[in-house]
Amino acid sequence: MPAIEMDDFRRSYTRLCKESGAEPQESILQHLEEATGRSRLDFATQSLSVDTCGALGKLLQNELQFTEITLSDCMLSEEGAKLLLHGLCSNTVVKSLDLKGNNLRAVGAEALGKLLRQNKSIGSLTLEWNNLGIWEESFAIFCEGIAANSHLQCLDLRNNQINHQGAGELAMALKRNSSLQELDLRWNNIGLLGGRALLNCLHSNRALRQLELAGNNVPSDILKAVDQAMEHNQERQTILYKSRNMTQVLSKEVLSLKEEKTKQFLDLMDTIDKQREEITRSNSFATCLPILGVTDTFWLILYLDFAFCCLCRVSAARVGQLQEVLNERHSVMNSLKAKLQMTEAALALSEQKVCNLGELLSTAKQEQAELVENQAKEMQQHKKDSADREAKLQRELSVANEKNFLLRNQVTELERRCKTQQEQLFQVKEDLTHTTAEMKLRAVQAEERLQMEKRRFKQVLEDAEALRQKEVDHMTHHMEASECALQERIQRLEATRTGLEEELSRAKAAALVERGQVEEELIKAKKQARLEEQQRLEHLEEKLRLMMQSRDEAHNCCLQQKQTVAEAHVKESQLSLQVEGLKRRLEEVQQELSSKEHEKVMEVNKVRVELQEQIGHLEAERTAQEGMREKIAALERQLKVLSSNHREALLDKEGEISSMQEKLRVREAEISRMREEEAQRVSFLQNAIMAYVQGSSLGPVGPKS
Repeated sequence: MPAIEMDDFRRSYTRLCKESGAEPQESILQHLEEATGRSRLDFATQSLSVDTCGALGKLLQNELQFTEITLSDCMLSEEGAKLLLHGLCSNTVVKSLDLKGNNLRAVGAEALGKLLRQNKSIGSLTLEWNNLGIWEESFAIFCEGIAANSHLQCLDLRNNQINHQGAGELAMALKRNSSLQELDLRWNNIGLLGGRALLNCLHSNRALRQLELAGNNVPSDILKAVDQAMEHNQERQTILYKSRNMTQVLSKEVLSLKEEKTKQFLDLMDTIDKQREEITRSNSFATCLPILGVTDTFWLILYLDFAFCCLCRVSAARVGQLQEVLNERHSVMNSLKAKLQMTEAALALSEQKVCNLGELLSTAKQEQAELVENQAKEMQQHKKDSADREAKLQRELSVANEKNFLLRNQVTELERRCKTQQEQLFQVKEDLTHTTAEMKLRAVQAEERLQMEKRRFKQVLEDAEALRQKEVDHMTHHMEASECALQERIQRLEATRTGLEEELSRAKAAALVERGQVEEELIKAKKQARLEEQQRLEHLEEKLRLMMQSRDEAHNCCLQQKQTVAEAHVKESQLSLQVEGLKRRLEEVQQELSSKEHEKVMEVNKVRVELQEQIGHLEAERTAQEGMREKIAALERQLKVLSSNHREALLDKEGEISSMQEKLRVREAEISRMREEEAQRVSFLQNAIMAYVQGSSLGPVGPKS
């Protein structure tokens, strides 16, 4: 990309960010500056805000420079990913898109499905380390986009929480897709059922050449069957590629032959025109009148027209007969060629068998020679057992001779078959040469007849061309009128669609606002509860500190009176043990408070998850209603009903939250009451200790000065 265009891109980005009321990100500006002169836009590991995603989505709608976009590990939110993918729907240049590690879920899956339905340029899509398979309805929309796409060739879906139901949806999409060649589904949760569904879809899908299923708990037999299907598809693709190349070469040759024929036809027409001009100059028409015995030129013209029509009919019939003969000859030549190929294949097989039998014969001869040598050596070494071994050798030689005789018979039989096949091949070749010579001769004769008839058909062709031109003008006028009407209808439909999309966006915005308010209320309640618990803990710590101080004072007094008050020391140690028990009791109470706090947080989180699930289901239902233009009124009524139900559900949830808060207040009251009781017990113990110390035999003892 030139530097000037890149500067315009940066300025447009800053302008759009400021229009939306946000500051442009410095890291994005720096990456845009580094991308000057490149066709790749790399924002990997950069945290993109929603405003930045919206600005980039608007800029990428008509961007014609970047062919590769990397957005891996960018912590995209659902709304940000939707804005970016909506901008890429109309882009016609981007070939590769990387969205690895962005935790895309329901909204992201739906946006990706829309992108795959509308985009016509993306060939590679990386979606590793996302959560597209968690929401089944949204993943079904994503699979519908895959089925409707005809340009995507490579798709990476590793680590996307896809279960067997998602694999079934994906298999249904692959049955209708004819462009995807590489699919990576490693480290999901497809299982046995998903593996069977994908294997069944491969019977109708012939375009997929690579399917990765490792780490999915799929049995080994299914994996082997998938590998075999992939190998079959690869072989089929190579054969198709070769056939396409051959057809291209043949089409080029046919076009060249057609051009030569047209040139010859034009040359022939030029010569005919020249001959006509010469005939008109020589006034041959006037000389022909006395011969025909016709004096009136009008009746002569009528007679010539009638003769011309008769000649046209006869020539058309002759041309049809010649064309039928040519077609028959072509079919005969094709059948002869097929027979020739079959005989050549049979000949190759017979030659291969002859070679194999020759090898077997040579090996048998070598074995026989080795046996004779071994037997001669054994006869020299063992003269005593010569009779027995000679008999054995004779039997083995007879067996070897029989084998040799059988092999020779087989070889002679194969040679005879080879000779007969060669004779048949020679006969077929002779027939083929004869038929080709006859075809050439008849083609030359047909060409001469066609040249004779072409001169007669020229005027008829001109009249037919004029008539065709009139019909074409009429049809073009009719098509223009119908096209204008269709364009007006499309504009009206687009207006209604935009109105519906605006209403749906407003409803979504209202739902998001309500969800934000509920979350804010939950956060406020949580903060308030934490503050109250913190205040109570501080109050308890202060009381405990005072108790510790009083205990220390009492302990000091007891130490001062140790020699005189031994019994008081024993009682004071017992009281200290009781105080430690009270401390343990306080710790248990604190643990109970923490457990109660944890339970409260879990309940609040559970309520939030339920609310998010309900909101996600509502959004999925609303997005599914976009394609139902014919049922607009019914959908509006359903939206009203759904919104009322949603409000009722929210009111129910608010009632449940208020009841839970009431339960929390009751539990907090019980905890405060228990704390007050513990404080009273501690004060009673403190008073008892002080009364005991003051009521000793030495009287009240004050602190040491």
